Amino acid sequence: MTSVCGPPGPPGAPAQPERDVPELRADSGGLHGRMLQVSRLATIGEMAAGIAHELNQPLTAIANYAQACDRLLGKPNPDLSDLRGALREIATQAVRAGEIIRRVRTLARSQPVERSSADVNTVVKEILELMQTDARVHRARLRLELAEGLPQVSIDPVQIQHVILNLVRNGLEALSGSNSAVREVQICSGRTADGDVEIAVCDSGPGISAPELERIFDPFFSTKASGTGLGLPISNTVVRAHGGTLTYRPNQPTGACFHVVLPPEAVE
Repeated sequence: MTSVCGPPGPPGAPAQPERDVPELRADSGGLHGRMLQVSRLATIGEMAAGIAHELNQPLTAIANYAQACDRLLGKPNPDLSDLRGALREIATQAVRAGEIIRRVRTLARSQPVERSSADVNTVVKEILELMQTDARVHRARLRLELAEGLPQVSIDPVQIQHVILNLVRNGLEALSGSNSAVREVQICSGRTADGDVEIAVCDSGPGISAPELERIFDPFFSTKASGTGLGLPISNTVVRAHGGTLTYRPNQPTGACFHVVLPPEAVE
């Protein structure tokens, strides 16, 4: 299969297949649903510093514009146009803060699976701000290469967004232990040779060692000291539940690439 993000793995380094984990395959109200919720909350908790920073910006702007309004109203003949402009900015920043909170609540909320026809590029862009904030915290660059004209897929957008967030978060954390001059996580979308839709997340970190590679999809196995070991197994289970696959390939010249492949929506 041709990769849509970064060069394909070198000869002799085939894609690492996802592993079927029967004990995680259950309905959204069973074991799988509970573990998915734990994984979501763990991912959001790890992103807390970035989310707090992202919220602080509009809140600071609201405070500054409110102080400006107070100063304007203290003048004998306040300029009403300036006052209206400041109030509009307060409203804009309040909406921005509310949107950040809405995105986090949507990702954190336990909810039944709701599949719908979706465009994977839109699914990625809806969480772009959260991912960019996390990238800034890690002093890294987030780069998007999204192909146009992709077919729709039948997915639960929130579940697939959780998978993408988890893969990006893993890539950013891998960069923390890397001496690479290029500190970057790349998200690409495209079509495979078989016509499926692919989302690939690649980093320029140290990659995954052979012993770790054997266990990356095992529940509760983590290379992070404080990791839950649920991110990749849960992501794998979510993708498989959507009829897709989650595979790993080494990035070139260094790093890791995870490929989410989803079948296109059936055309009636």
